[in-house]
Amino acid sequence: MANNNFTAPSYLKALSVLIFIIVLVFFLIVGKSLLVPLFMGGFFAVLFTPLSNWLEKNKVPRTLSSIISLLINIALVVGLLSFIITTVSNFTQDFDNVSGKLTSYAKQIDDWTYQNFGIDENLEEKASDDYIKTLLQEHGANITGFALRTVGSLSGSILIPVFMFFFLLYRDHLTEVMIRIYRDKDPQLVRMRITSLRKLLQNYIIGVLKVMGILAVLNVIAFSALGIKHAIFFGLIAAFLNIIPYVGPFIGALMPMVYSFLTKDSLFYPLGVLAAYQLIQLIEGNILTPKIVGGNVNLNPFITFLGLLVGGSIWGVAGMILIIPTLAILREIFELSDHTSPFALLLGEEETYDKTDKQEPDSD
Repeated sequence: MANNNFTAPSYLKALSVLIFIIVLVFFLIVGKSLLVPLFMGGFFAVLFTPLSNWLEKNKVPRTLSSIISLLINIALVVGLLSFIITTVSNFTQDFDNVSGKLTSYAKQIDDWTYQNFGIDENLEEKASDDYIKTLLQEHGANITGFALRTVGSLSGSILIPVFMFFFLLYRDHLTEVMIRIYRDKDPQLVRMRITSLRKLLQNYIIGVLKVMGILAVLNVIAFSALGIKHAIFFGLIAAFLNIIPYVGPFIGALMPMVYSFLTKDSLFYPLGVLAAYQLIQLIEGNILTPKIVGGNVNLNPFITFLGLLVGGSIWGVAGMILIIPTLAILREIFELSDHTSPFALLLGEEETYDKTDKQEPDSD
């Protein structure tokens, strides 16, 4: 009997993959207002799943445990935003004595640009106290707007807790749905793999939070020792920004450096902030992250950097935060099948997949 199996040519397979990527990116862009809250709600739900499980073990109904977890999450987010807005608004009181310094620097820059390029940016006028205070007040008031833009819109900020609640409430039901979808597989195996993926994401998020907490303490100690005002604010912000590889640490160091440059009378302070921050980052990169986060992500640097660019261009700041754990989950999913294992190899570190036995060539 003739074999009727049809194998598509390689160029058709490549074309189908390219079309799939184009359609996926288009879908991610068009559905941003819904997908960003959905993903964030899912990550928050995974983060608070241990708390919900603990409450349920202590005879708390699932609905009530989900509500308690949701309220704690909302309280933490609102408290953090309130702290940031209040601190930024108080920055205006710290710039009463820097007008002379800024005006002098701005005048030198204006003279240099005018003499060399014939351009007058009028920076001397913009360096006045009133302009700086107005700028800080406006940006302090716009932090809430920035947070809303991060999640897409006002409706997105409302959808995040809604999605989080339903993910917590129906987490077992969603697992059962996946088992029904893969009914040709062993249900126990499917359940085990779903649990493994959930623990992967949970361990990653908890590990990152632990690293952020340690970094916040180290940053606050370093900035306080240097005499930088609002050390707690700068320490927390720098620790939070560390979740965004490459870009976050740069911004986290730049903020206290600029502030100390404007409010202190010596270059020792911004240079001291830079040195302390670099030392803390060295500790984080070589000790904290390898020991605490470990191999939960295990993505190669090229894919991480490329993912940040793609995530940032599609979903902005939210995309840069969500892309790393998403790629880690995809890597684990790709490892489940021999057909998709090459994609797992593409995403992962090289040494992770160096398991092939090297055979010596036969000698005559």
